[in-house]
Amino acid sequence: MELSTLGLKDRAQWEAKGYQLPQFDRAAVTEATRENPCWIHFGAGNIFRAFQANVMQNILNRGEMETGLIVAEGFDYEIIEKMNRPHDDYSILVTLKADGSVEKTVVGSVVESCILDSENEGEYGRLKEIFCKQSLQMVSFTITEKGYSLVNGKGELLPAVAADFAAGPEKPASYIGKVASLLYTRFKNGQLPIAMVSMDNCSHNGDKLYAAIHTFAEKWAENGLAEKEFVSYVNDREKVSFPWSMIDKITPRPDASVEEILKKDEIDGLDPVVTSKNTYVAPFVNAEECEYLVIEDWFPNGRPELEKGGIMFTDRATVDKVEKMKVCTCLNPLHTALAVFGCLLGYTKISDEMKDAELRKMVERIGYTEGLPVVVDPGILDPKEFIDTVLNVRIPNPFMPDTPQRIATDTSQKLAIRFGETVKNYLASKDKDIKNLKLIPLVFAGWLRYLMAVDDNGEKFELSPDPLLETVCPVVAGIKFGDTDVEEMIRPLLTNRAIFGVDLYEAGLAGLTVQYFKELIAGVGAVRATLKKYV
Repeated sequence: MELSTLGLKDRAQWEAKGYQLPQFDRAAVTEATRENPCWIHFGAGNIFRAFQANVMQNILNRGEMETGLIVAEGFDYEIIEKMNRPHDDYSILVTLKADGSVEKTVVGSVVESCILDSENEGEYGRLKEIFCKQSLQMVSFTITEKGYSLVNGKGELLPAVAADFAAGPEKPASYIGKVASLLYTRFKNGQLPIAMVSMDNCSHNGDKLYAAIHTFAEKWAENGLAEKEFVSYVNDREKVSFPWSMIDKITPRPDASVEEILKKDEIDGLDPVVTSKNTYVAPFVNAEECEYLVIEDWFPNGRPELEKGGIMFTDRATVDKVEKMKVCTCLNPLHTALAVFGCLLGYTKISDEMKDAELRKMVERIGYTEGLPVVVDPGILDPKEFIDTVLNVRIPNPFMPDTPQRIATDTSQKLAIRFGETVKNYLASKDKDIKNLKLIPLVFAGWLRYLMAVDDNGEKFELSPDPLLETVCPVVAGIKFGDTDVEEMIRPLLTNRAIFGVDLYEAGLAGLTVQYFKELIAGVGAVRATLKKYV
């Protein structure tokens, strides 16, 4: 068995081994898509293959659309060269369900793959051709939040971006420069309308994409490299839109255990590839069953009816409420709490932590008792039901190979949003008492304890990557088990609004955080003892 057009001709062989196959005429869909493309997506990674591509496949299977998806990759061309094209743009989605069952789907909705390389005349010419099509309604992105940034960590323009500002839209080198150039091509071809839809997991993602594209348009116009009307086109809500969206689906790196399942089915050519850019890719993707994508319904050229595949369309205010519900209370804070204490207690799988009585009770109280009272119900998703699913289906899923170590990455950048917003809400409310927050300060203290890089058994462990480690770790470097005179040492962190979103002293939470921290560093086993005492 081979994952390719030829290998899939024997459908009975695949179906006998439990694979769901595309139910549409792929050749006809490919031809229709090439002539009249509707949707092109930038970012050929796991989330796209597990989510958007499968949504489109379900719609095509029911005969409710005639065109499929085009995917373009601009960061790592080898994904297309070594994964998409050798498999004729087919991939396998392995859905890992909480009940222990596995669903295997051959996804064929992606019918063309492109490389975003302005130096390659054939590849770039095809992308320009796509952007000139009146039929194109949506350009979407999963390129990570940093993909929209035009500057480095010091706020300095990236060299490729600076060069593109000076050289113009002909052959840009930067990712956003190339996207802006393609949009300029659409502008030159009759100012055709289009929706530019970021689907990345970051706040107000549409604004980030707009800011990057708009900056290029302005710089090119200032330098006489593009018409001033191009800036007006980018700013015209009736011509170009930048909707907000909220996406939520866990798609960990392709796991060896899933690879073994597929190899037992005797599928050839499944070996993962590590590209020269250190991207780990495989012909399959493993993912959880739950998924949410909420998009602001702002499409100047119309849009595909993706609601038929479960995607939700609404107004901007509702997208914002859904995002805040997820990021600030109902999912992300629970993940971070488990990540911090999971590292301290030696866990290597998030799902295993949910079998731990203290850890489970901790996140239940953070979610239901401390977080839920401040959630604004977005209307299209019920906050309590969302937490129910998180705690009873998603996080405990034993087949999801997600780790506390991965989730603990960049924690210093997450605390202000994932917990600080709840603290601010309590402070601003007349009917909520900040003293009722008992476990959020425990997470703050747990993070300080985590920074010591010593687990609850007294063994050293490696901290997950975080841009502030060099700043925050020295604060706790001199602290040892059993120390009690530590408040002045950690005060610089407790007052850091950038980390916690508030000054913990001004918020009235510093005393409790310090108390917890002292108990967490009392000695070997103190983390577990503290959890038992307060949870």
